[in-house]
Amino acid sequence: MTDADSIGESEDASGGDAATAPAGSVADRLESRLAEALEHRDAVAFVHVGSPRDPGLRYCQVALAEPEERSDQSVVEREQPLTAVAFDGDTREWLTATAADASPHPARVLASQLADRVASGTVLTPARLPHDAALYLEEAGFEPASTDVLERARAAKTPAERERIAAAQTAAGAGIRRGAALLADATVDDGHLVADGDAVTPARLRRAIDEGIVAAGAFPAGNTVVNPDSGHAPSSRDATVAAGGADAADEPLRPAEPIVLETAPRGPDGYHGGLVRTLVVDGDGGRERRAHVGATQSFRSAAAMLTADSESVTAVEADLEAEVRAFGFEDPDAVATRVGGVGLEPRERPLAGGDEIESGSVVRLESAVRVEGDRWLRIADLLVKGDEGERATYLSAPSRSLEPRALLEE
Repeated sequence: MTDADSIGESEDASGGDAATAPAGSVADRLESRLAEALEHRDAVAFVHVGSPRDPGLRYCQVALAEPEERSDQSVVEREQPLTAVAFDGDTREWLTATAADASPHPARVLASQLADRVASGTVLTPARLPHDAALYLEEAGFEPASTDVLERARAAKTPAERERIAAAQTAAGAGIRRGAALLADATVDDGHLVADGDAVTPARLRRAIDEGIVAAGAFPAGNTVVNPDSGHAPSSRDATVAAGGADAADEPLRPAEPIVLETAPRGPDGYHGGLVRTLVVDGDGGRERRAHVGATQSFRSAAAMLTADSESVTAVEADLEAEVRAFGFEDPDAVATRVGGVGLEPRERPLAGGDEIESGSVVRLESAVRVEGDRWLRIADLLVKGDEGERATYLSAPSRSLEPRALLEE
């Protein structure tokens, strides 16, 4: 049994003309971008096939749900094995088909329905369309051609999407504060941090952060990291082996050393936050203090830069780096910056190089400074590039202070 069996009824529920979608909605944005791309490429439809976890498919399903004013949570959480969706460029209507394992492939059903409407022609698809889905489209007389229009549409966020990201960021802040509370209560015993009689380890700290996220109504989604390596590997979950053969995740943390807490929780509606803080217990100042001043200053500069104009990812990364280096960090490998969009994925467009941070984008900005050896100071926040004439602003988050207790005093 598939949704395509009653396709006419599905179309009535799924939107039709973009003019019926709420102004500024995902449906309005996506359908407008798809219509432009189809006209430009002389294509008859846009098709995507994937599992419920595919962020591009979920974005299409958000657009499908909005005219009924349903929560996108109801779309994201449904356990459908595989789903195919199509946007008819002529009628600006959506088609959708799903199938259980024993049923016909949803792409075959959808291709047949589409062929009854437009006979043949070019259909635009994401580059990662499953191979079997492409074969079913070709079998029905269509010529698949790849497009990145879906990713481009997702780059700028609607007001509702920004609210969902802000909610996930609030949960991220709750998790980081829970971790900070554990560190604020820690004492030093034989050169290690101890709280409530037990050693404070990366694994214990990660659990505390995740508990705070869950209590705030979001999901850690496997994205919580304590002291990530330079490649952002989740050392607290897939621990590396420390000297002596001990598991790094269970090695007690030490005072006066920077402890990096990184998380990107997913809200119940599928949107992510993104937050990094570096904390030091019983720090004695020095290089990490200077690194901290440079990193925090870089965030002020980036906000001013994105308020003044739209900029590329490369330009903002360079601005962050220049601000940090102004505080005396001249070694080529001493500073790393990273900028990328946040939404249905922890990292999505605008993502690299010349991708422009356009109005409405939500981006994760990170500045990282090597303190000593393999120890880094990292800070990351989410910034919203406002509509024209609006100030670029950071989403609410805990203090950027190095002192754990400072995060608890707000």
